[in-house]
Amino acid sequence: MRHVGGEAVAAGTAAEAAVAVSVQNVSMNYDGFLAVDDASFDLPKGKFLTILGPSGSGKTTLLRLIAGFQRPTSGEIVINGEKVSAVPPHRRSIGMVFQRLALFPHMTAAENVAFPLKMRRHDARGIPEKVERYLELVKLHGLGARRVHELSGGQQQRVAIARALVFEPDLLLLDEPLAALDRKLREEMQLEFRRIQRELGVTTINVTHDQREALVVSDEIIVMEGGRIQQKARPAETYRQPSNAFVANFIGVTNFIRGKVRLVAGHEVMLEQGGLAVSGVLADQRRQPKAGDTASGAIRAEQIRLSADSKSLSELDTVVEAIVADAIFEGERVVYEARVAALGDAVIRVFDHDPAGHTEFEPGATVHLGWNRRDVLVFND
Repeated sequence: MRHVGGEAVAAGTAAEAAVAVSVQNVSMNYDGFLAVDDASFDLPKGKFLTILGPSGSGKTTLLRLIAGFQRPTSGEIVINGEKVSAVPPHRRSIGMVFQRLALFPHMTAAENVAFPLKMRRHDARGIPEKVERYLELVKLHGLGARRVHELSGGQQQRVAIARALVFEPDLLLLDEPLAALDRKLREEMQLEFRRIQRELGVTTINVTHDQREALVVSDEIIVMEGGRIQQKARPAETYRQPSNAFVANFIGVTNFIRGKVRLVAGHEVMLEQGGLAVSGVLADQRRQPKAGDTASGAIRAEQIRLSADSKSLSELDTVVEAIVADAIFEGERVVYEARVAALGDAVIRVFDHDPAGHTEFEPGATVHLGWNRRDVLVFND
């Protein structure tokens, strides 16, 4: 308790009480190599956070620190208000699902789900009913008697989820559990993870390098690179308002136009590249470049329009001529790579989301590309 104006009040505020996980200036040093470098964030209870990044970015190390498999070199991790650096993994109320599911092959699905309850000495009379309830939750009703080898990959995944949740942990940790599944099943399971998390309201931290997965399942996304947190934001903000060029490049298909800053007017910047002026808006208003600096304009492939003639693009701010270098059919879209002479022969990638209704351009065809200045985010070099 503390006293304010003579009245005793609780030590923590309501906002503090709602924080499930607090990572405070955490670093992990391996013989001079900083796998995690001064990471800090708070995760509210009941939220789904994904830590996203390429291999070697530090995301799995950060998850292992939260799980208790390793102790940070410096900093503190707080779970539900308790500092846990000295608390071993088995004493943390954490359920875990990994890429290697580690199901017991000699047990049935129901026995696998029951295992953590037995280890925690739950009342044996209530275990079968609870196991059945969680098998139903993951849509495995009636399959509890099957052994692991009798289940498909997706069904095994569901058993692992049920086993991680059945003892009602305070926190669920997921370390790329869907990486080994084929694309269709992986996308189905992403939606299942989201459904189950929302239904139970369990605080969840997921680690992945799959951008789509992060955008689909998460309330918030942390993007990591070089051991450092580059951005923490909601999925839409991460995608539409990346904090730096790395985030812009890592999420989605992004084209970068690098050039000299010709003019800065408020939040708008004009770049010059190969004799062409390209206008855009500053990604970070706090770091305003000066005329003569080098900077990069980032524009996503879906924000560029492509046409056989320039007239149909006349309402756009920038229109350039290009030569199709390649056309890749992906079913729901065609991905074009087009070489722009006016941009120093830069290759620009463009999506056509209506391949059935639009002209399909062959390599070598002359086309026009167009975009608006508001869609170009300018980052300082």
